[in-house]
Amino acid sequence: MKFLNLILVLTGLITLNTNAQTKVDSPEEKLEKDRKAIKSLAGFYEVNFNYGEVTAPDPNYKFSKPYESHGNEWAEIIVDEPKRIVIQHMLAINDTTVIKHWRQDWTYEDTNIMLYTEGNAWKKGNLTPADVKGKWTQKVYQVDDSPRYQGYGTWSHVGGHDSWSSETDSPLPRRESTVRKDYNVLNRGSRITITKNGWMFEQDNKKIVRSADGDKLLAVEKGYEEFTKIDPKTFAYAQKWWASQQTYWADVRGVWADIIGSQNTFKVQTMANGKLLYETLFNLGDQSIKEKWTASQNKEKIKTALQPYLVK
Repeated sequence: MKFLNLILVLTGLITLNTNAQTKVDSPEEKLEKDRKAIKSLAGFYEVNFNYGEVTAPDPNYKFSKPYESHGNEWAEIIVDEPKRIVIQHMLAINDTTVIKHWRQDWTYEDTNIMLYTEGNAWKKGNLTPADVKGKWTQKVYQVDDSPRYQGYGTWSHVGGHDSWSSETDSPLPRRESTVRKDYNVLNRGSRITITKNGWMFEQDNKKIVRSADGDKLLAVEKGYEEFTKIDPKTFAYAQKWWASQQTYWADVRGVWADIIGSQNTFKVQTMANGKLLYETLFNLGDQSIKEKWTASQNKEKIKTALQPYLVK
């Protein structure tokens, strides 16, 4: 009889009657789990970067050499609000040098999104409350705080495993932007998974040739960025540097937010007057600290400095 019941269960003709029930989180509980997962992305890490092309539609395509790198990265929460969490990344080099790295802004049920088109240009997307219900948008910014890409998705907390995924277009990655001219858009399939000792940023990326005739797939690559927690002592210099710079960069973020919020489309060029955008803003930050500028002075000078880089 037990064997017969087992067969019936397996074939779906009957269901087992148990007292076990799967607890469904309330929206408030789910939101708090999401926030906890996002905040766990902050910390002190050794990061290993591994990227490699895995397939291409053209049988004659010559695959690029796999990319491997590593570094020490500090991710600091600089804004912690109920539905908005901002994490700034810093690279620490040889205990004497720090590079303000990328930034990720997480916003909950956010209908505002900028979508990458091509040629370092973006346009406003049209999202409805239904599109983003229960979802978080990850807005990623460059070292100069200009936009890079934005995608939205749902955090999952099944079986004690926290993960989030999205798909969106972006500019070429920095590791290829100066050496590749055969494609102009990277369609990023991103998946973040919290691990025991940090987190994994897994990517399934499509390298796209975008033209007036549409999109053409050039190649597909697989990427892994593994963040493993290490001793915070490695980042003493970086923390000291950021303590002196953070007010200035808050003003930079504010100016960018005004620019992005006031336009439906905009385009940024990385070089103007013989200087890269990030060089201009970093030099301005050093000058701001040296001359002790006020917030209003900072913002005025930042606005002026950005104008040559904004394409009309």
